[in-house]
Amino acid sequence: MARRAFRFAVQSFSAGSAAEWRDKARRAEALGYSALHLADHFLGPGEAIAQTAHPVQELAAVPAMAAAAEVTERLRIGCRVFCMDYRHPVMLAKEAATIDLLSEGRLEMGLGAGWLRGEYEAAGITFDPPGVRIERLAETVELLKKLLAEGPVDHQGKHFRVSGFEGAPRPVQRPHPPLMIGGGSRRVLQLAGQQADIVSFNFNNRSGVMGPDGIKTSTAEETAKKLAWVREAAGDRFEQLELEIGAYLTFVTDQGRQTAEGLGGALGLSADDMLAHPHALFGTVDAICDELERRREIYGISYVTVSDEVSEAFAPVVARLG
Repeated sequence: MARRAFRFAVQSFSAGSAAEWRDKARRAEALGYSALHLADHFLGPGEAIAQTAHPVQELAAVPAMAAAAEVTERLRIGCRVFCMDYRHPVMLAKEAATIDLLSEGRLEMGLGAGWLRGEYEAAGITFDPPGVRIERLAETVELLKKLLAEGPVDHQGKHFRVSGFEGAPRPVQRPHPPLMIGGGSRRVLQLAGQQADIVSFNFNNRSGVMGPDGIKTSTAEETAKKLAWVREAAGDRFEQLELEIGAYLTFVTDQGRQTAEGLGGALGLSADDMLAHPHALFGTVDAICDELERRREIYGISYVTVSDEVSEAFAPVVARLG
């Protein structure tokens, strides 16, 4: 696989105020990050979200993306990733095309099958078996591509039936904004290999909650398996794919091994497992840069997303490799 240049993104779960959100977007751009991502979760504080162990996503993704685009010039705007069960593809296509138009072509379109069981249940949304959700995701991708292209839409699928209109507005990016498909299961990653522009490696969140199980399904060995699934499904188009990963456990520190050992002990993994974990980064700026370059050689991963909580400390890595 041809070695791609590094790109880095910030993912945010909090805002505080309108001014703080705008400042966060401006700061991400000023620090050299390529993109600012939100997540697509909607539960506020309370028992339901606490049981999932997932952080509260304070802002709704679509209006927050629009606000971030308005106060930046180069920063790409995305959601990592939209849950296809939370809005109809026709509405999602309308919102996506509008953001791409108003941002003058800076949207990254992330899609996923949905996984946070407690959020579904709290909102009264049916949480179908994984096979059904992934099947619906595949059809959503097919329909979105039609809606974002030119010409009348006629789609008569198993889950969606639409006809008699054209999608509007037209996105600036043609034939559509870069499509990111994210997940950790074989079927989702094979779909990404076949249909996405950006493949986002994530935990296999089969349990429906955040926790050690997801982290253990995403070790170096398991990520190599995931990469093989993508490569197999992508075939000749594999060389055109951009591979992205969330470095959720990032610690810029001169105590890298000690930090990895402490965290690994709590998760049932060794320090070596944690240091090589593709979703984790430990150590000084030099050590992290070396590790990212090593992983790019092994996996081809060149697009890395970190939490906004570490974006300032991680900025020297962005400056050196971005």
